[in-house]
Amino acid sequence: MPLIKRKHATAKAYVHDWLEPDQPGGINFFSGTIITLVIISLITLALETEAARGDTALDAWVRPLVAQINFFVVWVFAAEFALRFWSEGENPEHKGVLGRLKFLMQPVTIADVLAFLPELIVILFFPSLAGGWLAALRALRLFRLFKLARYVPAFAIVGAAVTRAWAPLMAAMCVAAAQLYIAAMMLYFIEGEEKPEAFGSIIRSLWWAIVTLTTVGYGDVYPETALGRIAAGLVALAGIGIVAMPTGILASAFAEEFRERHERAKLAHDAKQKRPGSES
Repeated sequence: MPLIKRKHATAKAYVHDWLEPDQPGGINFFSGTIITLVIISLITLALETEAARGDTALDAWVRPLVAQINFFVVWVFAAEFALRFWSEGENPEHKGVLGRLKFLMQPVTIADVLAFLPELIVILFFPSLAGGWLAALRALRLFRLFKLARYVPAFAIVGAAVTRAWAPLMAAMCVAAAQLYIAAMMLYFIEGEEKPEAFGSIIRSLWWAIVTLTTVGYGDVYPETALGRIAAGLVALAGIGIVAMPTGILASAFAEEFRERHERAKLAHDAKQKRPGSES
């Protein structure tokens, strides 16, 4: 992967350019390494949960190996954050104390901190920690996925599409919630006396409503009366709309986002070609 070749007045400027390429989605050796480490850390998390079990089929050397890999990854992410925080002063928006505080309050920065700091504290001060707390800290490794949003264009597109479709998605969620409640209430009144263990209350009926409206259909709970089956059939048909509505909204948002990004890239390319001295 190509290195950044522009000249900078200070080392801080060079490091900032290395960590934050000007080209969105641009990948250099450093960002490629971070992406690789994120993927490796998630794989080792899966292996660690299996190796910790007494009935595991994995060899005994797997558990200490994945622990060493995670130890290395945690320190690399800590060093990356330290460099990012130090060089962020090159960004005009984050100069000075207030600028750095603004930087620390960004969601992606908070995710960066949660991706390494809790486990780093355990490594330094509580190396013998075990049990439920350690398992909870392992779950925080999922925040490492947010690191990919800095360098992988697909994650940026997903975020932009969801943001674009947020209002209609919320409307679809409200409609879905209303359908769930109505379906649970219908089966409560129809089947509540026949099968009280499954439909004896609206709360109990909600499980059946969720499984049916999402078209999962486990079959563990089902109505037995003729009227209940008719109502269940109507609910199942309505469930098609619950799945289709947000799917259509997101598909439209993705298509619009791709179109706008393509148009912006084309305009930038055309503007570059029109500059004096540019290649024809």
